[in-house]
Amino acid sequence: MDKESWLRDCYSGRPLREDVIFTTLSGGEQDPLYTPEDLPGFDYQHELGYPGLYPFTRGIHPTMYRGKLWTMRQFAGYGTAEDTNRRYKFLLERGQTGLSVAFDMPTIMGRDSDDPLSEGEVGRCGVAIDSLRDMEILFEGIPLKDITTSMTINGPAAVLLAFYLCVGEKQGVSFRELGGTIQNDILKEYIAQKSWIFPPRPSMRLITDIMAFCSREVPRWNTISISGYHIREAGSTAVQELAFTLADGFAYVEAGIAAGLDVDEFAPRLSFFFNCHMDFFEEVAKFRAARRLWARYMREKYGAKDPRSWMMRFHTQTAGCSLTAQQPENNIVRTALEALAAVLGGTQSLHTNSMDETWALPTEKAVQIALRTQQVIAYESGVAHVIDPLGGSYYVEHLTRRMEEGAEEYLRRIEELGGVLAAIEQGFFQREIADAAYRYQKEIEEGRRVVVGVNRFRDPDERLEIEIMRIDPAVEKRQRERLARLRAERSNAEVERRLKELKEGARGDANLMPLIINCSRAYCTEGEIVGALKEVFGTYREPVIF
Repeated sequence: MDKESWLRDCYSGRPLREDVIFTTLSGGEQDPLYTPEDLPGFDYQHELGYPGLYPFTRGIHPTMYRGKLWTMRQFAGYGTAEDTNRRYKFLLERGQTGLSVAFDMPTIMGRDSDDPLSEGEVGRCGVAIDSLRDMEILFEGIPLKDITTSMTINGPAAVLLAFYLCVGEKQGVSFRELGGTIQNDILKEYIAQKSWIFPPRPSMRLITDIMAFCSREVPRWNTISISGYHIREAGSTAVQELAFTLADGFAYVEAGIAAGLDVDEFAPRLSFFFNCHMDFFEEVAKFRAARRLWARYMREKYGAKDPRSWMMRFHTQTAGCSLTAQQPENNIVRTALEALAAVLGGTQSLHTNSMDETWALPTEKAVQIALRTQQVIAYESGVAHVIDPLGGSYYVEHLTRRMEEGAEEYLRRIEELGGVLAAIEQGFFQREIADAAYRYQKEIEEGRRVVVGVNRFRDPDERLEIEIMRIDPAVEKRQRERLARLRAERSNAEVERRLKELKEGARGDANLMPLIINCSRAYCTEGEIVGALKEVFGTYREPVIF
């Protein structure tokens, strides 16, 4: 019997559930059953191969988690540098294996804590970092030689990287010994997250300056974490997240080549950052398709010769937008399923969201449960014992192929529009994401897409009974006082000299990283460094699209 006969003779005419739509979360149609007939022309070597070998569908390392588990890197930051330093030590003592810095909104926007526009936001959604002094406190007692750090910062990424490098220097750790990642993905800011500072072209210059500097001076540093996470959080589908993230990655590759860099000089230090949402198999397929597409394009289109340039290394965070304020304990289950999909998809690094994050920054109890979720998967579930255990599944291979084809169609459309920058200027990404978000929200409101505790299985007597973390308003006062002391104690003549050098470099074509590092050593503040660059580069205002 073939599939068509089975559908006709055995499946057709049977009653089916009416309380569900049989599509993926992204809206893709799903057959009731998958067989070899759904994989016409399937070529094991071409589409799958072996772990550690091109096209890396089954993983980038030959041993995968048999050799080393993924890095358990909980995203954390709040209040002052002292507050967050205590949280890092709490997590490290409980088995976390990498650090990930969450900055507050003023820091993300390149503003000091005493800027009038920072009022009310200091230390609220992340840690306040105004200068090298704060960064020194943030990592006090944490040996940077022995740990890797990821920093989620984009517009002022060069400044925060300079602060970090100088902390390592003060700890006696050379630039060459420091390992970690700076997000530094400005294109997705224009597409989704909107925390830009400078216009696109000078922003791309800063990125290529970082790539060139780190390829020579900080070889263990991942210079860009090309982020699909925020694209997905803005409401995109899985296919859009995959396609738009790859398009951004290829735009950075092209920018590096245009700046005179050899592709194999910088590509091995590019990394990615993906979302993992609730549609379990779709997410696994997304990760597998991402590796395959990146490898093929890097080898065949961009001429990379080094196999490390073909390998897509990525961090994953479970989907914040999937968490619910209603029945927040349910979020523990959601996070566990998403984390399991990320592991089965072959991630190198993972953050698990806490159950209370729809209400506030996570408490110590909630973040410990989130970390323990990873540890249970790693040490108790057995899924880390076998490489790509879902490989060969008719359904997973069909989905992987379909994700790849959908992403390629988007890449073709973006190229026809003139590339990523042109597509941003035309509002293409923004409209596609907005349309997808609207469709998904409509499905929930109409009850066709079930969210437990929200539009079904609600508790009429529900009362919030979990602890909520609250940021003391005194945090802002303390941070401003420290900043005032810094301005009084440092050599302001040296500050002015270094800022003047930076502006002169920005007007020319010098690599700006050494100049920003010199500003950092002089204890120039983030706002002062960004302000100097604004004088030369200007700022960006998004065009009206809708």
